[in-house]
Amino acid sequence: MTAARPHLVWDWNGTLLNDLSLVVAATNVAFASVGGPVVTADEHRMRFRRPVAEYYADVLGQAVDADEFGRLDKIFHDAYRNGLTTCELAADARDAMAAWPHSQSLLSMWFHHELVPTVHTFGLTGHFTRVDGLRVEVGGDRKAESLGRHLAELGVDGDTVVLIGDSVDDADAAIAVGGRAVLYTGGFTDPARLRASGHPVADTLTDAVALAREVSSAGR
Repeated sequence: MTAARPHLVWDWNGTLLNDLSLVVAATNVAFASVGGPVVTADEHRMRFRRPVAEYYADVLGQAVDADEFGRLDKIFHDAYRNGLTTCELAADARDAMAAWPHSQSLLSMWFHHELVPTVHTFGLTGHFTRVDGLRVEVGGDRKAESLGRHLAELGVDGDTVVLIGDSVDDADAAIAVGGRAVLYTGGFTDPARLRASGHPVADTLTDAVALAREVSSAGR
């Protein structure tokens, strides 16, 4: 019996899309609305985590309940939308996608109705067997459940999957479905935090794909 071919799942924000500066700016708009501090990109990369409400609570030094997070999340996304046209793909994103020899898909924790046209605008839709974002009004949760649904819609077994993303939450999601992860240092998380996770880490997306090919062929 022939083993199933490996499948690559890409993260979007902070991975294929180079939007760290915009995310930090939009986060600071949300924090400013409650008199919070200004965070730098380095501080954001050191402290950001999911659920995002926990990150907000950590920075603001106070509990952030569901209602308050919903309000802050709306402020964040309004600011993010206003700056989105300034963002570009990661420098080697197209080369990296072209270097993967099997099927690939895209899973983002950004809103689906905004993700799909943005991916199309960059001319990337044809690369992916499926593109999924959030189909809820407020985001911020962990990725594992979304990844499980994404793979179910694809009909892909989790143990064939490698996920390339920029956060430990991406790796946790991959492990939750029985897959593997390669973590990219160019996004939202400090590289030392990624390396401490024990997962393969790459400084470029093309290197991430090379590592993904290695781990997918090595098996368990």
